[in-house]
Amino acid sequence: MALTDPTDLPPAPQGPLRRPAWLNLRVALLPLFLVQTVTALFFVSDIVFALLGIEVAPINWKLREAMEISAALGLVLGLVFGAQALLSARHEARVATEKLRRASTAFAELLSERFAEWRLTAAEREVALFAIKGLTLAEIAGLRATSEGTVKAQTASIYRKAGVSTRSQLVSIFIEDLMDEPTARFTDIPASTISPPRRAAQGGR
Repeated sequence: MALTDPTDLPPAPQGPLRRPAWLNLRVALLPLFLVQTVTALFFVSDIVFALLGIEVAPINWKLREAMEISAALGLVLGLVFGAQALLSARHEARVATEKLRRASTAFAELLSERFAEWRLTAAEREVALFAIKGLTLAEIAGLRATSEGTVKAQTASIYRKAGVSTRSQLVSIFIEDLMDEPTARFTDIPASTISPPRRAAQGGR
């Protein structure tokens, strides 16, 4: 497989740096946390001093009202930001699930395309799938209720049709396909505008 010199790669597009969503949320929550902490300490100190019988000079009623209003606003804002954080977490989970589904679908499509291109038989397709999953010849033979010799012969036929000589080279074909066509498979760009994946070299892959 020809290796690409990293110095030959085009420079990455430079764009405005975007602050991660979690960092924006943390910056927004910091002043809210400080307000809630101060007001909580204020009210808790009143209770503690009353229980311990410590007399404290009363503060100005305007200041007390300001503290109570701040505490109420802090609680309301805390609910708002908490709901926002929950919705954001659920959205990120849905996005991650969708990406995983697309990746699984893309790999299944690659398997089907390659198997059809190589004209594998139904038995060879099953053996190839088990081999890609990492099962040994004995395990494949046990699952298919056949002999290891039969599985070995089918595996050799698969390697010959795919133009490879080892299991790792067989797996590398699908890895290269996924790496060569990420745009065509994960966006709406037509596949005709993307160069087709490279075929494995005979014997050396």
